[in-house]
Amino acid sequence: MSNWKDAYASREDLKEYGDNGLALFALALRFGVDDLETIAGEAITDGNDDKKLDMVYINHEEEYAVIAQCYYSSKDKQSAPSNKASDLNTGIGWLLQRDIKEVPDRIKSAAVEIRDAVREGAVKTIYIWYVHNLPQSENVTSELVTVQSTADTAIKRQFSSAKVNIHYVEVGDETLDTWYEESLSPILVNEELEVKTDGGYSISGPNWNAYSTAISAQFLYRQYKNHKTKIFSANIRDYLGSRSTDSNINNGIRRTIDSDPDDFWVFNNGLTILTHNFSVNDENIISFKGFSIVNGAQTTGAIGSLNKLPSPTAKVQARFVSTQDVDQELIHKIIQYNNSQNKVEASDFRSTDRFQKRLKTEFSHIPNAEYEGGRRGGAGDAIRRRPNLLPSYTVGQALACFHQDPIVAYNQKTAIWVSDRLYSKYFNENTKAAHIVCAYSLIRAVESRKKSLMDKSRKGSLQSHEEEFLKYFRQRGAIFLLSSAIVSCLEIILERKIPNLYRISFGGLVSPSQAEAYWEPIVDVTIPFCTQLNKALSGGLKNNTTVKEVVSTFRSLVQATSISNKGIYSTFSERISAP
Repeated sequence: MSNWKDAYASREDLKEYGDNGLALFALALRFGVDDLETIAGEAITDGNDDKKLDMVYINHEEEYAVIAQCYYSSKDKQSAPSNKASDLNTGIGWLLQRDIKEVPDRIKSAAVEIRDAVREGAVKTIYIWYVHNLPQSENVTSELVTVQSTADTAIKRQFSSAKVNIHYVEVGDETLDTWYEESLSPILVNEELEVKTDGGYSISGPNWNAYSTAISAQFLYRQYKNHKTKIFSANIRDYLGSRSTDSNINNGIRRTIDSDPDDFWVFNNGLTILTHNFSVNDENIISFKGFSIVNGAQTTGAIGSLNKLPSPTAKVQARFVSTQDVDQELIHKIIQYNNSQNKVEASDFRSTDRFQKRLKTEFSHIPNAEYEGGRRGGAGDAIRRRPNLLPSYTVGQALACFHQDPIVAYNQKTAIWVSDRLYSKYFNENTKAAHIVCAYSLIRAVESRKKSLMDKSRKGSLQSHEEEFLKYFRQRGAIFLLSSAIVSCLEIILERKIPNLYRISFGGLVSPSQAEAYWEPIVDVTIPFCTQLNKALSGGLKNNTTVKEVVSTFRSLVQATSISNKGIYSTFSERISAP
């Protein structure tokens, strides 16, 4: 089996990021993200005056941030230079402590965003990473302990009421190897755990062992609080929340465990839990390594989202299953069949609702395009990039931008798939695959423009006006805001009224890469007005009133210059299909 180095070497798409490509790869392995291109556009800070920070990734919805310094050696060495780890002390100071007026533009937006997130309780864990491709060492660990102390002191001094856990990790060869091996498994929670049972029975097959029993709902409550949706890593759907309506099954689960805890076992279908291995002792305590709920996400999520610990009398049926690690096909079938025996309604399960089914069929006819209809790409795509894949989360963000919700696109990429209100706004009868390609390719065209500016900056060939463009792009949320602003100008560009934005596309035979090429001239002629959007990014992309104000100004400037750009607009208009 190939190791992580082989897998990383195969990621041609990460080479353009230099040393930082390894940090993106590590992020994919550790947190299972597959929309790396979009993440890189916001999180990579590397360059002159970056104050020793190469990556600052902030995930508001999962309440964590990753601050990273990166080093990639082309030669074999015994360890990575420890001074690169100590450089993180400098970066932490600038990011969390220095007067924001003194923070350089390259990292100012990141500093504002992470400070606000800590202050508001939107970030509860900060990971400090020194990412490299060499053996790990005691010297580096020692330096990282100091960095952790620096960060902890900064948090307590600047945000006295904040409760933030600081974790340092030397992400070297050993750690990357461990994460890579874990990524080959559908189990992301790899702790050693144990729980008291009421007894049960064992059964086995050619390549699997199982134990059927009952466990305390309190155990599930604590695991959900500790790990959130990671415990559903082998489940094709996460917990989708509960609404206070009689028809919502998750709300019914919550109500039942509150009002009838003694009868919960007999009312509920129970869980299937995939583990690496397990054992049961004479006291009916089951000990197991690894924990992923294959079937029962709604039950677990409903229990875990209770406002208080459930009654100790509430029991849940549980079937623990372990397989031989090498039998990936068996694991796949366990996951598949445990999630297909009962009918799943559209409101519970996005990736099999009628809109996503239709979209996947439509995408099958679009050249060089793959779409998974709401599912994250998973571990496989963290390891091997599928060049034609449109990641589901990025698709949701692109649709939010196109339909004038850049704040949602930047801050709520998971909520787009979880919230019924947001989901139905962007995925409905009007949403077609060709429209998704149009929206998605605009995001990619804007990202590409930022990359070209960064390349010129590294080569020292930026012109003064381009320096202003790059200064704009260094702000968090800039890509989404500019994309949304461009769409707001479509009636000017097309010279006609657009009664329904969902009908805008390049037709069903245009690939995403070709669509991106169609957008590039539009990005080029509108980007000079990007500085007019700065006000909405100051302090973070979160004020709808300010967004509407700056987009209006942007649109006025596009209107004022429309005659001089008539040829470009006419060519673009001819490519748009809006029946």
